[in-house]
Amino acid sequence: MTTCSEEIIEKNKIANDFNNSEDVYKGIKNCVTFFGSARIEQNSTNCKKAEELAYNLAKQGINIVTGGGGGIMEAANKGAYNAKNAQSIGLNIIIPTEQKLNPYTTRNHTFNYFFSRKFMLVRHSSACVVFPGGYGTLDELFEIIILIQTKKLKNIKIYLYDTSFWNDLIVFLKKSLLKEKMINEKELEIFTLTDDLEFVEKDILKLFNQD
Repeated sequence: MTTCSEEIIEKNKIANDFNNSEDVYKGIKNCVTFFGSARIEQNSTNCKKAEELAYNLAKQGINIVTGGGGGIMEAANKGAYNAKNAQSIGLNIIIPTEQKLNPYTTRNHTFNYFFSRKFMLVRHSSACVVFPGGYGTLDELFEIIILIQTKKLKNIKIYLYDTSFWNDLIVFLKKSLLKEKMINEKELEIFTLTDDLEFVEKDILKLFNQD
């Protein structure tokens, strides 16, 4: 059982996660979040694609948000950083291995807890582009899907990039969850599966040019 002082410390850490990370977003809007594996090498096709898409969006003044680590996150931050026309935001987290802040952020914050970080990664974003990734990426993806499904999060689009990677997951969702009526057809439309980043770029730009 934790002592009273330990509980206070934990509560303060949680409050700091939310309150201090809000400062990262001060004065900006039009954000898109990139998710994907921290383990992918920068010379890989997916990292190059993430960097290119982030660069193109940032050139249009769209701020890029990532988890601040390596792999896809570093590639997206690098693209935004090199565009020099938008913020490159990294929301890092304290864990024993693998995660350290990449050098391409213009604004960043380090979290204590995953749950607060996951929420703040999408709180100010109008779209998420999800590249191939492992348990962490899947955790983030399904968190967003659930928030949309339960209408706790509105007006946000999800793009799953690389159909060859995601196809087996979609088959599972259809053959297991949908078949057993644990989800419905409409809930499979929460995300868009694609290999066309030009479509993703144009579709995202439409979100910010509706006025």
